Amino acid sequence: MQLAGWGRFPRVDAELIEPPTAQAVITVLKESDEEGTLIARGAGRSYGDSSLNTQVLSSRFLDSFSSFDEGSARLRCSAGVTIDELLKVSIPKGLFPAVVPGTKQVSIGGAIAADIHGKNHHRDGSFCDHVESLTLALASGEIKVCSTKKNKELFHATCGGMGLTGVILDATVNLEKVPSVFIRSQAIATKNLNHTIEQLEALNDNKFVVAWVDCLATGDELGRGIVHAGNFTEDAPMEYVRRWGPSVPFNTPSLMLNRYSMSWFNNFYYWLYNRPAGEDLDSYDSFFFPLDSIKHWNRLYGRKGFLQYQFLLPEDTAQKGTQAVLERVADAGKGSFLAVLKKFGAGNSNLLSFPGPGLTLTLDFKNEASLFPLLDELDKIVIENGGRHYLAKDARLSAETFKAGYPQWAKFKAVKDKVDPQQRFSSLQSQRIGLTTAKDERL
Repeated sequence: MQLAGWGRFPRVDAELIEPPTAQAVITVLKESDEEGTLIARGAGRSYGDSSLNTQVLSSRFLDSFSSFDEGSARLRCSAGVTIDELLKVSIPKGLFPAVVPGTKQVSIGGAIAADIHGKNHHRDGSFCDHVESLTLALASGEIKVCSTKKNKELFHATCGGMGLTGVILDATVNLEKVPSVFIRSQAIATKNLNHTIEQLEALNDNKFVVAWVDCLATGDELGRGIVHAGNFTEDAPMEYVRRWGPSVPFNTPSLMLNRYSMSWFNNFYYWLYNRPAGEDLDSYDSFFFPLDSIKHWNRLYGRKGFLQYQFLLPEDTAQKGTQAVLERVADAGKGSFLAVLKKFGAGNSNLLSFPGPGLTLTLDFKNEASLFPLLDELDKIVIENGGRHYLAKDARLSAETFKAGYPQWAKFKAVKDKVDPQQRFSSLQSQRIGLTTAKDERL
């Protein structure tokens, strides 16, 4: 069958294996062809080719909960459980995941493999900072329980390791006690990039802070945006929410997405929030997962799909580098509906984890031939400013650019080679960025 990530680029014809149990996963690993390669896949919400190969092992049916200790806010579940399914169980008990991404349709295994982050990284770090332990099936079928205390080296390679060390079977996750699941939020319009960054700093004491940026604004308005900040409030109910919205029934014609339509949208969105500061009460669903109510929203970018481009710049070059990227994007006229700027806190010990102190900017671009030279230019700006790219969003990064951004890549590869000497766990992405070798090159 044909598979793709959420960006719908690239696509690959793949054999999809869907083991019904953890034991069946082990059987597949023991009985599969040692010359072949495969990669684990959760809910398929990584954007590019990190969960693509000619053979894909799905965690779809690994969707059970093993234990839930309300007193210690500790939950153990299988890797195929999604954030949404976790919320259904945890919210009635007054608990919430410490870190959630921009969609609740992410599997726990995928959240660990990508070491996902949210709007509160400056306060609470990334998802794996709240993973107590995980169970990993190696290529040999051997089982390893990993944590910061047991099989520590393998734990730090698996967290953020994009599924290249083995198949995550289950995990024990620490949740957070919250007074409600509603957020008291505020939105502040900013005049330009300097003002946007100033407001991110000024609002940094809030638990959640994120900025939308108008990436088509130029001149004195370059980098203008809306900074959203919020905190869980006590004067609201504790209830699971599911919003129902429209579904995009077909691929939007590519010509509809152009400089003019995106400029109109950006101007409208800026006008919508360019009002006197005030507070709103938002459900967790609308605050954290605004696009989840639109089914198949990725079809809005047309049949060829889109590429999401996310990078991190360290604190000393963050403003200069981000400005250079926005200037180049605006000049090219390839603006993004979803341009998100966040301030990260300290990084962690995971070898390929993306976050670290500085600013991260995320951009969406429709897939077209003229986009790729622009992204190559942006890569140079990012690397020249000491930055790196988020692997869960990547679909075309070069090996040279990847290695320049991830100085611990060789240490990661050494761990992988130790537990997977035949390189059986491999993705299109890992082959492209030089972490594994394509099958035909291994023969």
